[in-house]
Amino acid sequence: MSNHRALTRFAMPVVAMVAAAALAGCGKQSSVDPELTATLIQPVARVEIQAVKITPGTRTGEQIYKAICAACHDSGAVGAPKTGDSGAWAPRLALGHDGLTKSAIAGKNAMPPRGGGSDLTDTEVKRAVAYLANTAGANFTEPPVEQ
Repeated sequence: MSNHRALTRFAMPVVAMVAAAALAGCGKQSSVDPELTATLIQPVARVEIQAVKITPGTRTGEQIYKAICAACHDSGAVGAPKTGDSGAWAPRLALGHDGLTKSAIAGKNAMPPRGGGSDLTDTEVKRAVAYLANTAGANFTEPPVEQ
């Protein structure tokens, strides 16, 4: 076998591989549209949080109770007297509406001042106290919300 034939036998497969590799890279890569990709992978649901700004002084006793007080008074957490438990509330109701409001504003035992509602006005605390105390048998008048 001549050197020319041996070189041809060896060179032909190498040339074929180089040509195949070159042809494989010739194709234009598909361009990715980022906007289309984003719309295709969007979540099924979205959660949007909007802060609702409430003007201090405009909340009713019931609104305040549900938003702040119920967390402890519904369950009796950390020794809070349960909503509607006239036995637990009796010594507190004996303080009267003003005395009980003063206690709520200052904080009592594990309850922080204003029940943790630092933005509550004194009148709002008075409304919440009336609402909560009335569930246990008091007959306190809740100050009206001025329009």
